[in-house]
Order: sequence, then structure tokens, then C-alpha cells
Amino acid sequence: MAMQLLEKLVTTAAVSGREHRLRKLILAETKTLFDEIRIDPMGSIIGLRQPAPGKLVKAADLPKKRKPLRIMLAAHMDQIGFVVRHIDDKGFVRVHNVGGFDTRNLFARLVTLCPDLDDPSKDFPGVMNPGGKPIHIASPEDTKKIPEISDLVIDTGLAPDEVKKRLKIGDMVVIHAPCTQVGSAVVSQCLDNRVAVWIAIGAMRKLAQTGHTCEVACVFTVQEEVGLRGALTSAYELKPDIGIGIDTTLAVDTPGVPDDQRVTIMGGGAALTLMDGSVISDLPLIETFETTALNNKIKVQRSILPRGGTDTGSLQRAGSGCRAMTLSCPTRYIHTVTEMVHHDDLDACRDLLAAYLVNPK
Repeated sequence: MAMQLLEKLVTTAAVSGREHRLRKLILAETKTLFDEIRIDPMGSIIGLRQPAPGKLVKAADLPKKRKPLRIMLAAHMDQIGFVVRHIDDKGFVRVHNVGGFDTRNLFARLVTLCPDLDDPSKDFPGVMNPGGKPIHIASPEDTKKIPEISDLVIDTGLAPDEVKKRLKIGDMVVIHAPCTQVGSAVVSQCLDNRVAVWIAIGAMRKLAQTGHTCEVACVFTVQEEVGLRGALTSAYELKPDIGIGIDTTLAVDTPGVPDDQRVTIMGGGAALTLMDGSVISDLPLIETFETTALNNKIKVQRSILPRGGTDTGSLQRAGSGCRAMTLSCPTRYIHTVTEMVHHDDLDACRDLLAAYLVNPK
């Protein structure tokens, strides 16, 4: 059942600013998990759980005379992708990227064009290639060129009038790729960051059984891939005591990369990110997670990401600020259509988050 949810999450198109379909799916999956659930003006989902008894928490343990600790979780639901920027007289479509791609990985890709945000039945396929000569007639210089996003062209196989009838500027486009089990791992596009959505939902399901002494504000944020935007506005509203960003992080434990640059090891457990380009995590909070992991026999590893950032950067700096850290799932080949995560790391992240939230400090 858990992996079925992850497959549904990664196969639902939701480019930054176009998260409508995934929002609908998440609402359906979480409607029984929260005391209150709402959508903020930017489109992020805010689910609130009040302190509650359960298998691990007695009613007498719940805060009565003091305000409970408010912990905000941020799991961004958007993915990198494209929007239509031009349709020429021959019906060829050009796109603008939403989020960061390595164009070396964008050759000869099947894509899905999504003209209706609420109706996947209107989606239709295309194939994306750089404009120019095929290898049979290309010069050696031509074959060495790495195309820019602006060079990419989508061919839908439809007549120009039909393309213009179906599509408009700004429509969402995503790469079409399967979700596949490979050994002990799952491989798919947009595991960054549907993994975090899966972790957050799984942790909430566990809390519903165990109980918890804190107030949990679980936020499925929008527009992380284009500047950590949704988390910022949600954190301003919620004013959390503690903020935990949930995301993927690099696992570059692969050929061609020195060991000191691998960031994390896939299969090495949940990653506690000490620092990245957007945040320096609260060290006592990191240590609390490590103690929780030790007490619950959950594998963890520390990590530092030299560049890039997560929603945690927005959580930490919103309003008067809060203690914050990032819980990360090691992921190989991030921002490709073959992102890879180990099942054990998924479980470790979910279980560690749930264990911490039972009675956080």
C-alpha cells in the first residue's frame, strides 16, 4: 500500500505553480489525518493535528496549562518541469523550464502536455528533442554541442491547427517516465520531492496510532523549486517553534565522484542535513534526532550540501525565526527522470520523523 501511494504521487503532474492535481490527491489521502485542513492563498495545503493520546502517549501526558510546542513540517509538492512558451506555424512547441534541469539528460524524451490543470484526460503526448541535424548529417562540432532549453522542440505529431486548438501559452509540460522497482530501490522522476510528501503522510498515519504531545502543522508546500516560496508564506502565518523541512538530498556514492564529495550514501539511512546553501541547521535539534534514532534503532547519517537549498531556509527566517533543520532522503541522480531512492532510507525517514514527533523537545 505504501509504495502504491508513492507511485501515485510521482505519476501525478505538478510543476511549480501548477500543483492543482497533486493537491487534490493529497487532500484525498489525508482527509482523516488532521483536525483541520485548509489551503492557503498560494496553494499550499496546511494540515493541523492537535496533541492527542495514543499507544505511546497517555491523556495525562498532554499539555494542559501550557501552550503545546508547534512544529511545522514542510514537504514541497511541486516538481521541475516546463511550460509552453511558443507554438510555431508548423505546430512545433517550444518550452520554458520551471526549475533547474541538466540539459545533458533531456535528449529524445517522451513528454506529456497538460492543457487542463484539473482534467488529465485532456493530456496528450509529444517527443522532445533539440532542433538541428540528426547524427547522420551532423558535423563533429554539431555532435559536441550541449543544447540549451531554448533549443528544445516538442513534436506532437498533430496538425498545426490542432496543436494550437489544444494548447495555449503557459500550459504545463512534464517528462513522461515510469516508476520502476530496481533491486532494493525505486526509480522515477520527481522523487524530488514526492518522497517528502510520502514521508509526511506516512508519519501522520503513525502519529494517529501512537499519539503525540505537540501540535503538528504539516504543510505540503508549493513553488519550492523556484525559490522556496510557498514555505515562506505558510511559516509567516503559522509562526512555528520548530521547523522541519523534508526533502531529498544528493547521494553521489557513484563512479566518477570522490568519496569526500558524495554528500550521503544511498541505503545509509535518513540524512540529517547540517548545512546547505539556504540554512545552517539547529545543532541541538540535529542531536535530538540522532538520539531518537539511536533509541529506536533507526539508521541515520549526517550530511552537508555545498550548494542548493530547501524549504528549511524559509522556515528558519520567516517572521522572528525558529529552530529549524532538514530531514533528507538520500537520492541518486537528482533532477533527472531516473532518480533513485532505497526503500530502507524511505522507511528510516518516515519512522524517525514519527518517533521524534511523539514527544519532541
